[in-house]
Amino acid sequence: MASDHVDVLIVGAGLSGVGAAVHLQRNCPGKTYAVLEARDAIGGTWDLFRYPGIRSDSDMYTLGYSFKPWTNPKAIADGEAIREYVRETAREYGVREHIRFHHRVMHAEWDSGTARWTVHAHRDDTGEDVVLTCAFLFTCAGYYRYDEGYTPEFPGVGRYAGQLVHPQHWPDDLDHAGKRVVVIGSGATAVTLVPAMAERAAHVTMLQRSPTYVIALPSRDPLADALRRRLPAKAAYSLVRWKNVLLGVVNFQLSRRAPGLVKKFLRRAAQGRLPVGYDIDRHFAPRYNPWDQRLCVVPDGDLFAAVSDGRAAVVTDTIETFTERGIRLSSGTELPADIVVTATGLNLLALGGMTLAVDGTEVDLAQTVAYKGMMLSGVPNFALTIGYTNASWTLKADLVATYVCRLLRHLDATGQQIVTPVAPDTSELVPLIDLQSGYVLRAVDRLPSQGPAAPWRLYQNYPRDVLLMRHGRLTDSGVRFSRADAPAPAEPAAPVA
Repeated sequence: MASDHVDVLIVGAGLSGVGAAVHLQRNCPGKTYAVLEARDAIGGTWDLFRYPGIRSDSDMYTLGYSFKPWTNPKAIADGEAIREYVRETAREYGVREHIRFHHRVMHAEWDSGTARWTVHAHRDDTGEDVVLTCAFLFTCAGYYRYDEGYTPEFPGVGRYAGQLVHPQHWPDDLDHAGKRVVVIGSGATAVTLVPAMAERAAHVTMLQRSPTYVIALPSRDPLADALRRRLPAKAAYSLVRWKNVLLGVVNFQLSRRAPGLVKKFLRRAAQGRLPVGYDIDRHFAPRYNPWDQRLCVVPDGDLFAAVSDGRAAVVTDTIETFTERGIRLSSGTELPADIVVTATGLNLLALGGMTLAVDGTEVDLAQTVAYKGMMLSGVPNFALTIGYTNASWTLKADLVATYVCRLLRHLDATGQQIVTPVAPDTSELVPLIDLQSGYVLRAVDRLPSQGPAAPWRLYQNYPRDVLLMRHGRLTDSGVRFSRADAPAPAEPAAPVA
């Protein structure tokens, strides 16, 4: 059983974890660190998902890192380009040498006497158990299960003779050319899959129980194209990034304050891209308000184009049962299908499945309150990355990593060793993830809460969070700084990669 120590241990080598490592190197160059990654590759989500058409549902000027300009002409990028961007970042900044692959973190124990975490990981490649210690634990593992997507219990599915596929586990050898395909779902994955598969399939049907808001955006940003011809890459990137941030904030705030107006705009935009007489209200007019769930972006209106030219169709109905040849709907209609894709969502899994204990007491995440959307009440020297629900994940990830570095420098400068959020004295708690999506509602009782006001409330407002997390006070009523109860043991001479 191997054991060694680093100042900061980062869990996850995806978009967030690689970014966190770069921020740490740039802002706390004296700190040692390691990155533990359960899989065998860099990229996280963008390495795992390989279904047709996989792409970002946010523009890359905000999904990209603040320190590394996105220079690819496409603003809405495909999964391969994003994966290479993350890997290029890891190579460019030397993060690759600090990553330990096949290390699945199982449990972490905090000891106030030594101000250290003891982290237990399992090596999936060798079967070995590994123990590391660190002064600060930083989880960048996302919030869903990598090994299992969500599939409801469908009546009669056992007698279906065709191929049944979940996008999270796409077979490399699946050939859909000339096949009849039904995609069950209406979220970001479904609206990506349908036009991509329609390019080669005989026909693709998107079967949805209820509609989702869908908006067409250009795959290239005209302002970015113009600025890149006139300005250095970093300056052009920064300007476009802030333009898109502000547009996103306006969109979200308007959706919250005047949902009826935004509903009319989205309906009219969809109507303009679909054939005359198309039943917009049935298939593209949800009952909920915009941003109660994420808006689905379709680059260059590719979903609308596939529906308009007959290569794809949207059916809004419920499933009565699978049959041997397809799916029979509650209306009595039968959809023939050679392939059925269950784009039915994710299973949430906080902290990548790892468990925490503080001074011998197991931490119940549901009983914790999130401080600034990134730390947990009663859990010392610990941070987690959860991106925005109304904007690009990386905008929040960058802010969290920046704040962690500020905290580490503050601890060093003041001679303190420990920072612990202290739960607010209030019963006005709401879920940390404020979406009404099924994958959130299924797990909301297992996730941390947030409080009624800052620093315990995440406002989904990037400009406001920039002020709070880059320039706001580190010492407030929400946290306590302290020193260890006992001298720390001598640190072993150990590699950091």
